[in-house]
Amino acid sequence: MQILRCPAQLQLLEETLRKSLPTTLPVLGTVMTVARGNPASHEVLVDSWPNFSIVLTRLRPEDHRDPKDYYTNQLSVFYRDKGALQALLEGTEAVTRERAFQILGMQDGLDQAVQEAASARGLKLEPAFSIPPSAMPCCRMPPGLRLAPVSPSHISLLNATWALGGNARSRAFLLGLVRALPSACLLGPRGRPVSWSLLDGQGCLRHGYTVPAWRGRGLTGLPLNALGRELHARGFPIYCAVLPHNTASLHALQAIGFEPQPGTFHMILGTPK
Repeated sequence: MQILRCPAQLQLLEETLRKSLPTTLPVLGTVMTVARGNPASHEVLVDSWPNFSIVLTRLRPEDHRDPKDYYTNQLSVFYRDKGALQALLEGTEAVTRERAFQILGMQDGLDQAVQEAASARGLKLEPAFSIPPSAMPCCRMPPGLRLAPVSPSHISLLNATWALGGNARSRAFLLGLVRALPSACLLGPRGRPVSWSLLDGQGCLRHGYTVPAWRGRGLTGLPLNALGRELHARGFPIYCAVLPHNTASLHALQAIGFEPQPGTFHMILGTPK
């Protein structure tokens, strides 16, 4: 596959991907992040240019440090025909026996295709997410709280409350996001975060959380609004991913203006058995 490094190529790809929203969201967000300084150290590959059948984004190979770390080894994919996807998965660009990985995409059949390829290579898969994107939430700031970026000193709290976290790799991943990409949180009277949201390398608003004692006060939209304004100013689509059974978060996001989109946001985790 060919790596796109030229700004003009990335701009043309961005324009092309916008025509197929929302199914291109994870890939489009990554392409835009790469084109705007590449803080997450990803790269963009196509099978041919300019008439491509598949786009793959991935962590740059030189930044692979831990073969068991699927948090950092993120890939996203958008394809125009399933034959191109099958060829990708049967090669070594995406699914390998040697490395844990995370594949993100929003196209029907992606999860099944990855499952078949992973099974043939002796990998274990864990599928996730559905997605509700895309609006500008707006809320009022309650007294006693203030808005601030998430600090590296807050990572232990974020890691402890993340459903997929609680370990050293997830902690390092969250720390990397906070150091490289925009984030927002509400600090309580003692300077401790009570609600927060991060941006990931796919331009997705993720890892949002409000501590139990502060729930029911409409705080969800405040950090999302802060990040949303910044993303909107830079031309990014505004979207987030939520587990399908997390009805409380789904209702909260819809209450502040997010709209569920058709299809499923697949987040597929692959680890050696």
